[in-house]
Amino acid sequence: MSDSPFEPDDNAPDSNAGMRKGLTSYGDRGFSLFLRKAFIKGAGFTDAALDRPVIGIANTGSAYNPCHGNAPQLIEAVKRGVMLAGGLPMDFPTISVHESFAAPTSMYLRNLMSMDTEEMVRAQPMDAVVLIGGCDKTVPAQLMGAASAGLPSIQLITGSMLTGSHRGERVGACTDCRRYWGKYRAGEIDIEETADVNNQLVASVGTCSVMGTASTMACIAEALGITMPGGASPPAVTADRIRIAEQTGAQAVQMARDRLTIDKVLTPAAFENAMRVLLAIGGSTNGIVHLAAIAGRMGLDIDLLALDRMGRETPVLLDLKPSGQHYMEDFHAAGGMATLLRELKPLLHLDALTVTGRTLGEEIERAGPGFRQDVVRPASQPIYPQGGIAVLWGNLAPGGAIIKQSAADPKLMEHEGRAVVFENAEDLVTRIDSDDLDVTADDILVLKNIGPKGAPGMPEAGYIPIPRKLARAGVKDIVRISDGRMSGTAFGTIVLHVTPESAIGGPLAYVRSGDRIRLSVANREISLLVSDDELARRAKETVVVEPTADRGYKKLFLQTVTQADKGVDFDFLRAPNTVGKVPR
Repeated sequence: MSDSPFEPDDNAPDSNAGMRKGLTSYGDRGFSLFLRKAFIKGAGFTDAALDRPVIGIANTGSAYNPCHGNAPQLIEAVKRGVMLAGGLPMDFPTISVHESFAAPTSMYLRNLMSMDTEEMVRAQPMDAVVLIGGCDKTVPAQLMGAASAGLPSIQLITGSMLTGSHRGERVGACTDCRRYWGKYRAGEIDIEETADVNNQLVASVGTCSVMGTASTMACIAEALGITMPGGASPPAVTADRIRIAEQTGAQAVQMARDRLTIDKVLTPAAFENAMRVLLAIGGSTNGIVHLAAIAGRMGLDIDLLALDRMGRETPVLLDLKPSGQHYMEDFHAAGGMATLLRELKPLLHLDALTVTGRTLGEEIERAGPGFRQDVVRPASQPIYPQGGIAVLWGNLAPGGAIIKQSAADPKLMEHEGRAVVFENAEDLVTRIDSDDLDVTADDILVLKNIGPKGAPGMPEAGYIPIPRKLARAGVKDIVRISDGRMSGTAFGTIVLHVTPESAIGGPLAYVRSGDRIRLSVANREISLLVSDDELARRAKETVVVEPTADRGYKKLFLQTVTQADKGVDFDFLRAPNTVGKVPR
């Protein structure tokens, strides 16, 4: 055994830990460690500091990402927690993706961010990693990357924004954004009021204050056991959020010492718990796509049929927009996820392990008995009697489609109508507001070619606007169908994620204006009312050319991206399916 601090000892228990981990290859391991220490000491570190467990901190702060505007404060708090627990914090940058600033869509870049996260976690010496994310695609991307990297990993949510006030009315992004923009399109408010409310919708840094995709993924992350208890709900600018950050740093050190790797947390039981929570919070339809992607990195498939069965017995209990009335800061004041999980206990796998080393059931008990509040309903008085999301099937969607039934118009969920077809997003923009558009409130709007490959990136264009002439006539909802997504903050009777997508020759590609379509949420049906022979004839005579690209990330995306039911991940990043489906 060498006494040299620069000679790696393969027999020592920490031979592949801390600064000795993943040494750069120069053909001489001793020199590799010697060189690494020389450079890190240039930053002022001592040998005593370098001998501690190294905790990586993924820094996703960006001027283009106001949802992560509190990242500097969170990083400092995480560092404090790491040092108090005896570790060495090392923050490092990764890609940061914001929903409103990323073109063509943030979903297009989610997989790239996941690859960046995975490779930086693998490449740099760290014994555990803290993942700081909040905006819609950042938490999924980080969990996907961490799942593939396999280290002890803990998620820190950036937190929701505060609500604002517009002429005496409480408002918050982004359900109220859509509501007020709808009023403007309908001519109900003028440009001056639109500008006034624009100043109030986002009252601070942080993620959307309703149950959009960001809040959904925050709740899902806590349900998975990958955050500290209570980590989903504190708003971004509160002391509670900073304290959670400090606790996260300290827990990361303990996870490194215990070698509590991510595969011990992201188990089939954890994913089933997350699916229950997704249904009970009236969560974003995007949550299914992201859960499928994260599960795929663990060798699991999400069973959509089983998800729908779960939905029939899991009511919506959380009274948050767009399914209810409240905002995330109200949810936090009501006790956050502990209050919800307490109500869901009979439906959860309480033995699922969390990042604390304790089970989910133990954490629920540690949270205490709860208190009176009106944001989380008891199971006997739900917001909606079934889960927020239903899975639809039929000749229009052989691989399934999704509807957020808790945010839809009950009068439209059993509906047959005439199709008004838009071939792509450009066609929609060109014709949707034309007074010449042949459309009535009883029709069904169909938008093609906004799926994973068609757009590309499956944008949130599934929230097709109400045609202007109908909006001005007072129409508030109309059935809409696409192979794309919509924001979790949106509402309406909207069928999404039609699989397979039209760009690869799915049945949606062959729908024509004037066709009859039947939607029956009760029967979980979405059907094009033409004969099989007619559909086959159309498929034979219609040439569908899949999108291609000559170079770069777009080429990689189009060649390898999967469909919505597999999470819109790259096929080569999914783990071998060795575990099976969830729920099992």
